[in-house]
Amino acid sequence: MAFHAVHRSAKISARKVRPLATLIRGKPTDKALELLRYQPQRGARMLEKVLKSALANAEDRRSPDLAALVVTDARIDGAGMFKRIRPRARGMAFGILKRLSHIRVAVGTVDELPG
Repeated sequence: MAFHAVHRSAKISARKVRPLATLIRGKPTDKALELLRYQPQRGARMLEKVLKSALANAEDRRSPDLAALVVTDARIDGAGMFKRIRPRARGMAFGILKRLSHIRVAVGTVDELPG
């Protein structure tokens, strides 16, 4: 049985978090937390919190063996955008898109890994 957690509308671009999700996908949860703890990116803190939440969900639902859990799915999807305007010369304005993302992490046993 897979246990998951989601951080919806995180104030960070999906492009910045996807490499970190690729880094932890398929790894044991304790190893994944250790990898994220020493990454300097801000997205690593967000991904770490979501992974801890998925582990807490597994503990709450009485997972048989918490030590044997692995990250079965780490998915970063684009969300909405904040649209802002930056004033430019001669009365013009350029648009700024502040992108949001949905961070989803699922943990499960080794036999639940895709592929």
